[in-house]
Amino acid sequence: MTAYIKLEQVSFSWPQGGQVLRDINLSIEKNSTIALMGPNGSGKTTLGKLIIGLLKPSSGRVFISGTDAEEYSLAARGRLIGYVFQNPEGQFFASTITEEIGFALKYRGMSPDKVQQRVEEMLTLFELEEYADTFPFNLSQGEKQRLALAAIIALRPGFIILDEPFTGLDWLRKQRLQEVLQRVRNEGVGYLLISHDRDMASRLCSRVLQLEGGELQ
Repeated sequence: MTAYIKLEQVSFSWPQGGQVLRDINLSIEKNSTIALMGPNGSGKTTLGKLIIGLLKPSSGRVFISGTDAEEYSLAARGRLIGYVFQNPEGQFFASTITEEIGFALKYRGMSPDKVQQRVEEMLTLFELEEYADTFPFNLSQGEKQRLALAAIIALRPGFIILDEPFTGLDWLRKQRLQEVLQRVRNEGVGYLLISHDRDMASRLCSRVLQLEGGELQ
């Protein structure tokens, strides 16, 4: 099967010096569920940002859906791969949850009726109906994670990257997020889970990668 995401000899160093990643080779199929683990500073978040184009490799190539990622605009990459940041509130800007989920759909030219239908689907899928008119920043951390995922899933990307989604969550909220990710998987969407939580990674992912010293082990 052709890899949806492929990295060939990808390395990354900051301009001021200090190599973060070294000769990363990685193939990810579209519906796969992968955990990326490793100590702080090992380059996990950097790798995720290289895939979606927020950073550019110092050397090597990234391919998405068989095409060199350099040929895509950042917006085009966003249509192919959704990204949920470690602090999801950094992605919010609308005044209500409904507007947050629907904004990008309107921007892409979807009709008002279809936007409303898709937003309602996401509110139900992520159990956010009662918060439809709530200001996103008034949500709990777990609810913010669910909203960030809802806004991404609404766009129907081929794959999702989640950066430390369990940080700051108690046991109950971890369980709820686990249920949400299982629903995402049931929708046929694969994901790369950047996490320190080995227990959750083993539950939610079929493959676990270890990144240490800038290299995949």
